[in-house]
Amino acid sequence: MIKAVNPLDYIAPKYWPTWLLLGTMRLVTFLPLPGIAFCGTMLGKLLYILLPSRRQITDINLRIAFPDANEKEITRLRKLSFENMAIGAFEQGLNWWRNDDILKMCEVEGEENLIPPEGKGIILLSAHFTCLEIPGPAVIHHLPMPLQVMYKHAHNKLFDAFMIYHRKQLYEAVVDYHKPMAMIRGLKKGNAAWYAPDQDFRGKDMVFAPFFGVQASTLTAPARFSQMTGAPVVPYYIKRKADNSGYNLVFLPRVENFPTGNEEEDARAINKTLEDLILHNPEQYIWMHKRFKNRPEGAAAIYPEKKKKKKK
Repeated sequence: MIKAVNPLDYIAPKYWPTWLLLGTMRLVTFLPLPGIAFCGTMLGKLLYILLPSRRQITDINLRIAFPDANEKEITRLRKLSFENMAIGAFEQGLNWWRNDDILKMCEVEGEENLIPPEGKGIILLSAHFTCLEIPGPAVIHHLPMPLQVMYKHAHNKLFDAFMIYHRKQLYEAVVDYHKPMAMIRGLKKGNAAWYAPDQDFRGKDMVFAPFFGVQASTLTAPARFSQMTGAPVVPYYIKRKADNSGYNLVFLPRVENFPTGNEEEDARAINKTLEDLILHNPEQYIWMHKRFKNRPEGAAAIYPEKKKKKKK
């Protein structure tokens, strides 16, 4: 039995803003999709003004990914990234409280790519799009096997509790990213596994590989999981329709000749696949993450250092 979130565990004043956020998310889910998009767009415009440091990170990442883009295009993508991120925050509530309706909202392409080798699982590879949480019910509906997801705990304990509770209701298993063996066991049983390795990581299970032409710390896990279980890697992306009437969920053919057994080569293949997914939908990608924070030895920093507060 999945344990529900007990409000009495989170009555301290530090959780009051989170309760307000959750309540707002719940109310917004009663709106039609264009109404949700409008609320998110307005919030995104406000956050664009209030978060100059994230604006700067977004700008740096966009200039790396699109070196030939002019100033007008960079500005357009930067603003849309914030607006889409805020829309995605409200859409999170759809996944929690209206997941049955999501099946009607998603137009699916490429479901024939979800047929695995006999007795094998599938690694569903995606990037951190702003509407990443949306396709869960639709993905499950079209998969011929159960789906497990990798999960990194949120810093806010109340929000984290809500995330885990609702994800456990939806997925076969919610796997802590610090415990990858659980994911491997599921793949060996023939389950599907959702994985998005497009963020900056530190540790022994990574190598540096080009990502939009810049060396980025890249997890070796997708290749390792595939090699240990025989599961193919199937990329997919989710895209919010321009008229906010629903979503396009597209499954692409599996990554060919993967894994090779060479960590650097496999990491390059994964990053190239992620680049292709992002280029299908750059306006709705989360560009404000410090993707190039971890640098190779001797390489210059990509992002400016935070200014230290002066001691009084």
